[in-house]
Amino acid sequence: MSGKTKLTFVPMDASRWKDFESLFGARGACGGCWCMFWRQTKKEFEAKKGAPNRAAMKRLVGRGQTPGILAYDGDRPIGWCSLGPREGFIKLQTARSLKPVDDRPVWSIVCLFVERAYRNSGISAALIKAAAKYAKTQGATLIEGFPYDFRHAEKPLPAPFVYTGLYQSFEKAGFKEVARPSRTRAIMRKKL
Repeated sequence: MSGKTKLTFVPMDASRWKDFESLFGARGACGGCWCMFWRQTKKEFEAKKGAPNRAAMKRLVGRGQTPGILAYDGDRPIGWCSLGPREGFIKLQTARSLKPVDDRPVWSIVCLFVERAYRNSGISAALIKAAAKYAKTQGATLIEGFPYDFRHAEKPLPAPFVYTGLYQSFEKAGFKEVARPSRTRAIMRKKL
């Protein structure tokens, strides 16, 4: 990342599809995901890796939904944060380890993706802050994330496998741990 980085954060809509597509590349960010992992059952997701997931995300955006926030360095898309009301993520409804902490309405950050050249430079924390601001404009009063805590891992995972973000990025964005479903996974929240 250059010293002249000028970051902006913009909600994803149909007019930004080409930027999203460019950022995710031919592999759909990681393994043909296209950020559909949390939006489908495991069976659906496995059956739709690659082009079908890309088409599913494009339809979602085409229907006027805002599935996340894009980060830009000038005009260049460099990062992504997927978020929305918790009930909109099918996988969260079935994940035993990520069951709701309480019955309060909450928005969830389920995925972060940062272009390789911009990793380890604070972009994730900035994306998380921007996502929280956006959620607040949409009426959210509480937001949560499910970061990986490498401090308790035997060995750190490669970047593509920590797509829910890192503990310290959420901490920098003002989130506090509210539950610990496993040694390396936390549930963190921020009041908006």
